[in-house]
This record gives sequence, C-alpha cells and structure tokens, in this order.
Amino acid sequence: MDRDDLLPLYRQMLLIRRFEERSAEMYALAKIAGFLHLYIGEEAIAVGAIAAIRADDYVISAYRDHGHCLAKGSDPRHVMAELFGKATGLCKGKGGSMHLVDAKRNFMGGYAIVGGHLPLATGLAFAVTYQKRDQVVLCFFGEGAVPSGQAHEAFNLAALWKLPVIFVCENNRYAMGTPITRGIALYSDLTDKARAHGIQAETVDGMDVLAVRTLMQTVVSKVRTDAQPYFVEAVTYRFMGHSMSDPAHGHYRTKEEVDAERKKDPLVLLRQTMMQQGLATEADFKRLEQEAGETVAAAVKFADESPFPARAALDEDVYIE
Repeated sequence: MDRDDLLPLYRQMLLIRRFEERSAEMYALAKIAGFLHLYIGEEAIAVGAIAAIRADDYVISAYRDHGHCLAKGSDPRHVMAELFGKATGLCKGKGGSMHLVDAKRNFMGGYAIVGGHLPLATGLAFAVTYQKRDQVVLCFFGEGAVPSGQAHEAFNLAALWKLPVIFVCENNRYAMGTPITRGIALYSDLTDKARAHGIQAETVDGMDVLAVRTLMQTVVSKVRTDAQPYFVEAVTYRFMGHSMSDPAHGHYRTKEEVDAERKKDPLVLLRQTMMQQGLATEADFKRLEQEAGETVAAAVKFADESPFPARAALDEDVYIE
C-alpha cells in the first residue's frame, strides 16, 4: 500500500459522493428536472474499475451514470450543467442525468433503457477489434439488466467473436422490476449465467475499492492481451432508493437494513485502512473534504449561472466532438 496511490482513490470516491449529495439537493430545489438516479454507496466500483484502465479505453454505462462519468475524468462543472439542462453541459443540455456523454474522454454515454447499452458495448469492442487496436471496453450495468434478451445476445456475440469487452455487473441485490421479496434470491447466479455463454467470470466485493481495482487490473490485462470478453459481478449496496421518486430506503427495504449496510461504506473502509496503516492523517481527510466541497460548489455555481439552450437549438443536432 502506498499513500500516493490510495489518496487519489479516496479523493475520487469522495468527489462522486459529494456530487451526488448536492445533485439530490438541487433536484429538491427543482434545479434538476426529469429523472435522477444516484450512485451513493457504489462509488468503489466505478473508481476501482476505471483506475485499472487507460485513458483511451472506453466506458459505457446505464442511467446511473454520474459516478462513471466523473471517474472517467469529466469536468464536474459540465456534468452538473448537463443535469441542470444548460447549454454548457456535456450534451448542451439535451441529454440530462441519464444520457451523459463525454466522447473526448471515451465515455460513450449513459442509456436509459435497461440492458439496452450492452449491445452497444459489444459493438464498441467489435470496432476496436476490426480496426486492430488494443483498447478495452468497460460496460457497467445493474443486475436488473441480466434477464433482458439483448444482454444475452451481447454476451453471445462477445464470446463468439472474442471481443475485448468487460461486462461489469453492479449487483445491488434489488433488481429493477423484481418482486419485493428481494432480488438476491433471483440474482445470485450471475456469474453462472455469464459462463453459460463461454465468458470467464469473477465476483468481487463492490464495497472495497482496492479489491475492485486489484481484480480489474488482472481482468483488463487478460482481456487486452487475449482479446476475450469477461464478466465481473461486483456485489454492492446502494444507500439511496432507486431514484428520487424513492430517495430514502424505498418501499422494499427497511431503514435498519440500510443502516447496517452503511457500516460497509466504501469511503469509511478505505479511510480506516489508510489510518490503520499510517498512510494518512485526519488533516489529509479534512483537506480532501474541503477540496471536494469546493469543487462541487463551483460546479453548482457554474451550472446555475449558465444559460439554457436557445430556442433555435431545439432544431439543431447535438454534435459531440
């Protein structure tokens, strides 16, 4: 363990956490319209996985995409402006929370249709192979996407064509659309489903950023070298509800359960590890907290002061460089 290695991981997770918390506040103030799905509690997956890839590798996500976009290096100001629907947003205010895209950083978007982006990830990996490049594609999705037909079609083609795509399933254990009897019973065999398609699969503790990064470093190396798909199930727990329509624990979980799971907070776990190893001090964490707060405050100010798209822009296509 190295201080200069771990502090950036904590900084990135903290930025995402504070960004999401302020996003919830802005939604409550009607600064953000439409849907808003927060990533609070799952930060270790995006940060750990993206820390294992190169800047020119591709990332694609679902509608809970803020954390992945920030972890890929997008400017928080332009991300927040997109949530506000402003012209200075990543997609000029036309994408909103669920459709962030930052093509300059090879973040190829968030998509609102459950499971609908898995074939796109496979297509990106096919393009990489066709052009004889060595990038990999990280595809993030929730466990609720696994039953969809397009997910299995994507798995099949990726295995058949030996494509460099890593399917990262963020298993929150409450799949969208499942009964309130708890998704874990229905989604406890995800790796077996992937292996049935001829895809290698591993499970990792999605609350431990170091465990995620360590596994992903190995997986990324295999995929980049051998040109093969991989499936990673990151078992996690989202502290907020599905969206701002059920912002607390929702109708399917008890407050006691959520409070118990919060003891596994990825930020708390990494902080404890660093303190126990003598790799950081309280002053370090106070400094990082201040930095994150200032960054997010600046993002909110930038978004609030930015103009809405002009009426004429409704007829214009969004060109993303």
